[in-house]
Amino acid sequence: MTGAGTEATGTRRVPRLGRTALVVAAALLLIAVAALVRTTTGPDTAPEASTASPNPSPSASSSPPELQGPTPPPVEPELMRGSDDAPVTMVIFSDYQCPYCAEFSQDQQPQLVRDYVETGRLRLVWRDYPYYGEASERAAVAARAAGRQGAFWDYADALYAAPTTWTAEDASDEALTRVAADLGLDTDRFGKDMDDPALSKAVEEDMDFALGLGVPGTPAFLIGGEAFFGAQPIEEFEERIEEVEDQAG
Repeated sequence: MTGAGTEATGTRRVPRLGRTALVVAAALLLIAVAALVRTTTGPDTAPEASTASPNPSPSASSSPPELQGPTPPPVEPELMRGSDDAPVTMVIFSDYQCPYCAEFSQDQQPQLVRDYVETGRLRLVWRDYPYYGEASERAAVAARAAGRQGAFWDYADALYAAPTTWTAEDASDEALTRVAADLGLDTDRFGKDMDDPALSKAVEEDMDFALGLGVPGTPAFLIGGEAFFGAQPIEEFEERIEEVEDQAG
């Protein structure tokens, strides 16, 4: 997993996280379980307060402290993959310039789609986390523009499969449009959608959401609401998914 460093990333600065901060980040992710698995396109409500108290009082009338994570932005349907009725949801936090995200896209994700998504056992939900900077932000906008033509996942895969075809030009409009053309998309429509401020706003909201949770780097996941970091071996993903599936009954 690639961690966020102290260097400036476009208009953002992501703090370097050490071992203690990783633990804190995982805790924040767990607090926000209810928020992250909510994927409707309408307004989202704030995550439910935790009912767990770190120091429970013997008094039956005592109330636990309220813990809340940041409110999740809505997720467009094209950024989801799989059945709404799937017993397990996996939220993906990813950056298009992250080499470990590319590894996940090319190795583990196809197997998960074949064995779990296409069989109705898993739903994937995408969250942009473009902390590498402006080129990553433009790529994220481009993928969402492709999504308006039903090609979000294909476009994302294409970005990961051949990163030098667009990063060498610093994710210029021309380079990103060539990717769309190679996929057979309407490039005129693609260009207009790229200029839609609603898409850049959506990317920014996802980024702010991830930062608010304290996600330490990419790729990062929530599987059934539990934090899971890195492009780990497929067996690790399968074990976690099946554990959550068993718990769901």
